[in-house]
Amino acid sequence: MAEKLKDHYNTEYAEFLGRKIRTVYADFPEKQFTAYIKQNINGKEFIERQDVFADALELTLPPEYPEAVRIFSGILGPELETETGMFSDGWWLWPVGRYVERHGIQDIPVSLAFIKELTKRFTGEFALRPLLAQKPKQILRTVQKWSKDKNVHVRRLSSECLRIRLPWAKKIYIFADEFETCREILSNLRHDKSRFVQKSVGNNINDLYKEFPEKAEAIVEEWRSDNPSEATLWIINHGLRSTRKKQTGSAAQTHKEF
Repeated sequence: MAEKLKDHYNTEYAEFLGRKIRTVYADFPEKQFTAYIKQNINGKEFIERQDVFADALELTLPPEYPEAVRIFSGILGPELETETGMFSDGWWLWPVGRYVERHGIQDIPVSLAFIKELTKRFTGEFALRPLLAQKPKQILRTVQKWSKDKNVHVRRLSSECLRIRLPWAKKIYIFADEFETCREILSNLRHDKSRFVQKSVGNNINDLYKEFPEKAEAIVEEWRSDNPSEATLWIINHGLRSTRKKQTGSAAQTHKEF
């Protein structure tokens, strides 16, 4: 039987993460951290395991949030050299992101700076979403800048964090309240040469069609009428996939009835 994603986050991984933290934080109670994981990890599903690790980090790291982030920054390692690798190489950073997801609101500038670096090694949208939910206008100003960043992972993050139906995350409806800003962010990315970014923007449009079809259609029609590039056309096509499937299903049902 193939190993499930959740199975990577086990006691062996706890020892691995503890050793990494100890290299930059000599007072880290590695044994206490690992013992907590061993006592609480059994029978837990994927997100529950992330919470167990986040609980353990809360118990063993300094209580000052900026200091905890400083420690995390010390273990990040080199940036990904390609568009791929966020889960194959950066998977071990998920509990770190979970910790920031829980506590990021304590110091927004510190959190934003760290999330930008985290996404270059793993992904940052999960840690960013609580900030977006609580301080949308403030956070979107930074996300707008990220949509023009030279780093492909940062540009992808500027789209991915806005998705209504992001897997493994609660829905957020920032498009409903901050539509014009969100549209501007996606428009900044519509000519992006990276398929990695294009796919995220297309997924955003696909999500939007499911929740606010009139808003999705407004974006798509604007892009279609403005000399769309090959990248834009690919994004639109990817963003329409669920709508096409629904229309095909409805047509088939109508044909069956008649």
